[in-house]
This record gives sequence, C-alpha cells and structure tokens, in this order.
Amino acid sequence: MTLSTLAEEAVPSRSAAADAFRARPGVRPRPWLRAGRFTALSLGGAIMVAPFIDMILGALRSPAERLARPPVYVPADPQWENFAAVFRDFPLGLWLFNSFAVTIAITCLQLATSTTAAYALAKFRFRGRDLILKFVVVAQVFPFFLLIIPLFIVLRYFPLAGGNDLLGQGGTGLLDSYAALILPFAVSWYGVFLMRQFMISVPDELIDAARIDGAGELRILWSVVLPLVRPALLTLGIFVFIYHWNEVVWTLTVTRTSPGLQTGPVGIHLMRGAFDSERDLSLQQAAIAVTVLPVIVLFLALQRFYARTSGMKA
Repeated sequence: MTLSTLAEEAVPSRSAAADAFRARPGVRPRPWLRAGRFTALSLGGAIMVAPFIDMILGALRSPAERLARPPVYVPADPQWENFAAVFRDFPLGLWLFNSFAVTIAITCLQLATSTTAAYALAKFRFRGRDLILKFVVVAQVFPFFLLIIPLFIVLRYFPLAGGNDLLGQGGTGLLDSYAALILPFAVSWYGVFLMRQFMISVPDELIDAARIDGAGELRILWSVVLPLVRPALLTLGIFVFIYHWNEVVWTLTVTRTSPGLQTGPVGIHLMRGAFDSERDLSLQQAAIAVTVLPVIVLFLALQRFYARTSGMKA
C-alpha cells in the first residue's frame, strides 16, 4: 500500500459522510424552506450573472444599436467579428500570453512556498516557531500598496541586473522584466496561514508511520499531507490565479516603458483612450470578455474543490 493510498483511506469519503447525514432523522428541510432557499439562490445567481451577460451583449452590438433610443439590449445582428477585431487591432494575443506566463508562474511559486512553510509551521517543533507564526499573521494586516515604493527601489538597484554594476548603479535593474512581475509575489503570508490551518488537522500518526517506513519529509509532504489538503491547495490556487490575473497597479508600475510585457488588464486599461467611438466601445467590451473568460473557466473547473473547502474545518 502506497503512502498516498494510506492517506486517502485515512479520511472518510464525502459520499459516505453525506449518506450518514441523510440517514439522520429530522434533518430533511421543510418544502417551504427549500423553496425559499432555491428562490434566494436563484435571485443571487441572476444578479451575479447579469453583468457578464450585459458585457457579452454589449460586445455584439452594432454602433447603430448603441445609439438607438430606447436602448437596444439584445442585438438583432450580432457583431461576432468584434472578437476577431480586438486581436487584429490590438496586441491582445501578446497581452494574454503575458498574463498566462506571469499568473501561472506566481501561482506555482506561491503554492510551493505556502505548502512547504505551512508544513514546517504545522508539524515541526523548533525554537522561534510561534514568533514566526505571529509574524505571518501580522503581515497580512499590511496592504501591498505600502510595499510598492520599497520593492520598486530594490528592483531598480538590484546588483548585476539590467545593466547595473555591483553597487546597483548604471542600469534599470530588474525593472521591465518578467522577474519584476513575478518575484515580489513569490511568497504569500495568507497562503502560508491558510495551508497551515488545514495541515494542523492531518493526523501526526500518519506522518510518524511514513517516517518509520523510511520516507523523507518531502516525500511525506507530497504523498501524505498534500492529498489530505488538496481542496485547500486548489482553493488557494484559484484565489492566487484570479487576483494576479486581474492585478493592474504593480504591473503598470514596472512595465510602463516596456509595452511588450504588459498583461491583458493593463493593456486594456492603457488603451481606453483608443475607444472613442461606438464601435470601439463594443471592441472594449469584447476585449474584456476575452480576458475574463480564462478566470471563469478555471473557477467552474475547480469549483467542487472550493465547495469542499468551504465545508471543512481548519
């Protein structure tokens, strides 16, 4: 029996827990309560989806339909060519490539650093552990905006990079590079705290048994701990991906002189001045729809893990 199989068998299956819950007497909700919940959820879902529907319909409207009074919400002749035009008239393909490259790199780095640090804080006993944990909790209080200027200075005067000498003079350092977009986000204090809270619930007996079998700490983390906290790991990945896919301020700060490194949201933000006609407004909504699509697909593909994490106790 492998370590991963042992770890999976240590946690009861979700279907078994659901069957046990349904078997309990008196837990079935009343019909009117179920109808009320369904109505409330349906109304909330409609409110959440409405802006996305309006975005798609706006991208398909013609200039005449935009100027029509009363307003035309459903286009009679959908302008599907607008989606091809945004790739032809603007470097949207390059922006999307940069978005994928930067966001995937940041997500992988944060998942790696968060899981390893969380495993050490949750399952090891060493001097200063409580102090480090307090620092992780307090660090979440400070917003990233407070660090923009210090990080910019560090990257600007980074030695032996971007034409700089050993003292950090003479060039631009790490600015205008993928490193400037990725490295400042390699570690997430929230990610470390979140993963630690879930790793605490992993039984120490499983880890001790794996150590007796001769497994190293990295093997234990990969084969025993991560399978048990997989929903939390994927949920963290969703949060990191969505946040950095839509990040604008830092990317705009370090790529202002390098248009080839700009991401989708930043490119659309900078090109707002070009959208000055009714047709261009449709192109703007088409470009936004294209950049939003990967986030929607990712969330829908991994939503079952997010739902499982919401029901788990850290």
